[in-house]
Amino acid sequence: MRIEQARRLARRWVNEEGAALPGFGGAFLTGSALWADGDAELPASSDVDVVVVADPPVRIGKFLYEGVLLEVSSMPRLGSPHEVLSDYHLAGSFHLPCVLADPTGRLTELQRVVARDFAERPWILARCTQAMDRVRGWINGMDESAPLHDQVSAWLFGTGVTTHVLLVAGLRNPTIRRRYAAVRELLAEHGRHDYHEVLLDLLGCAALSRERVERHLAALEVAFDAAAHVRAPSYRFASDISPMARPVAVDGSRELIRAGLHREAVFWVAATYARCLAKRAAAGLSGYEDGFLELLEDLGAATFADRRCRGDRVLAALPGLWQTAMSLC
Repeated sequence: MRIEQARRLARRWVNEEGAALPGFGGAFLTGSALWADGDAELPASSDVDVVVVADPPVRIGKFLYEGVLLEVSSMPRLGSPHEVLSDYHLAGSFHLPCVLADPTGRLTELQRVVARDFAERPWILARCTQAMDRVRGWINGMDESAPLHDQVSAWLFGTGVTTHVLLVAGLRNPTIRRRYAAVRELLAEHGRHDYHEVLLDLLGCAALSRERVERHLAALEVAFDAAAHVRAPSYRFASDISPMARPVAVDGSRELIRAGLHREAVFWVAATYARCLAKRAAAGLSGYEDGFLELLEDLGAATFADRRCRGDRVLAALPGLWQTAMSLC
């Protein structure tokens, strides 16, 4: 299926079903399916992200719709054009023709203004600053009393958002799963492949071999399949750990490894593993922690003290990260 066809199906779902949601105020595309060339093929490991403006917000998640995997999230409202321009995820959507439905005309006007001003340096700096603040927020929010999967997620996502600082500076898609592969491409184009090694070192995977990453992916597959059929409606990412989401959650990492980007696959392997354990925990289940602990050991993040130390290294690296970001914009 071509990307453009998938976008049309997303629009059809919005018009036929999304528009019936209470307080519906419009919908827009976001993510890789928006940034990609419409004539390109939609990878089997990709979904199509749709944000519905609805008040009260609704939680829908991933589901299959006429052969395409949609991921639908919602928000109660959108702020002013200046607020959208300062938000790196929202601005990344609205600088492109993202609007799927707009009963009031407000989304269309937002898109016009954001597209016009997106590349202006003050807004780039505002978005980079927001990404830097998210790094600090995640790392400083690490809580030793939290469950292991939550502790790891705070460290992992705080570390992973370092890639977003650079992608935002370079006017690239701040992608989720492929963030390390995307920032590798960006830095290589600017002759800064050396700094990519710095990012991988902060994550703890710079020296990991392909064989070790494949071992961790194999362990993740077992944990994923054990969690995929568990019913945990209270868990926010329940639909991400489901049989229909397996191509994104597991096969997408395998694609990176086969492309020679095994180190760049580590972030999503670890994030998905944490979500598998979190979903099982939400259902009152345990087990499958051994493979997760082995992965953390390889990343130098096995204990809270280790994760605190690694988090402090990320915080100490922020001045250099900002300097590198400024060289890209």
